[in-house]
Amino acid sequence: MTTFSLVNMHIALLTGGPGSEREVSLRSGANVANGLRGAGAVVAEIDVRGGDFDLPPETEFAFLMIHGTFGEDGQLQAELERRGTPYSGEDVRGSEVAFDKILSKRAFDAAGIPTPRWEVIHAGETPKMSAPLVIKAPKQGSSVGVYLCRKPEDVAPALAKVIEFDEEILVEQLINGLELTVGVLGDLALPIIMIKGSYDYERKYPWSEAAKKARQSNPQQEEALHFCPAPITAEQTRLVQKMSLDAHRALGLKTYSRVDLLLDAAGRAWVLEANTIPGMTESSLLPEAALVAGITLPDLVTRIVELSLAARPA
Repeated sequence: MTTFSLVNMHIALLTGGPGSEREVSLRSGANVANGLRGAGAVVAEIDVRGGDFDLPPETEFAFLMIHGTFGEDGQLQAELERRGTPYSGEDVRGSEVAFDKILSKRAFDAAGIPTPRWEVIHAGETPKMSAPLVIKAPKQGSSVGVYLCRKPEDVAPALAKVIEFDEEILVEQLINGLELTVGVLGDLALPIIMIKGSYDYERKYPWSEAAKKARQSNPQQEEALHFCPAPITAEQTRLVQKMSLDAHRALGLKTYSRVDLLLDAAGRAWVLEANTIPGMTESSLLPEAALVAGITLPDLVTRIVELSLAARPA
């Protein structure tokens, strides 16, 4: 147990953001605020909409809880470094690499970490790889801009949708297998969570406006289930946790992340991506895995602050 303490530390909690994940960021921020206050910190909650936000003069540390654009992509980190304000999570470069799924793929390949076969195309081009595929906007999160193409006829509609987010498109081999996610805290891999069923935005965040609309249009929609610890073998658990730590390090990450993987029918694990500011809502997976490991929300946010200060000492 760490002796590091947040008692009476003045923390600016940056939440909201200008991107497509704003609703989730606000909800994550509210939950993290409870955790920080539970750990004894003095918290100022700040709704950030761009680079011109103000920090209270007494701020000692900024806790970043903005998912996606201007949160995970390195822009906010660069602004805080310009101001000389210590902050949570990864530095500018680590944030940029993990946020960009194409840069992440290159880093995984360079480190020899198994990841599904992939290619990059641009608007107006068609993939060389054949279905089944996953079409992804490379700089979005929370399953935004991700389209599963199980049949050749699914590809064109997916491409038409994904170019709304970016001119550059990641095309990835679709691997059938168990969906797994692993929280990483420094050198610790948390218990593995297994997801069963489609875990799209609406199922990740059942309280969201999108989820409410989906339930109204389809009341019979099945819910996604998740299990922690994942019901896999001890050998598979060791493999997946080690691969998650390896992926975290391959991206140059030092503080915390949540790594998403697949485990195929042959028992092979494949890394998809890492999220450097994963969801921290009451229904999010990182706090759930931490709690299974005996780490309460106040303990979790304390550990994140401690790891962040150690990664970038003043």
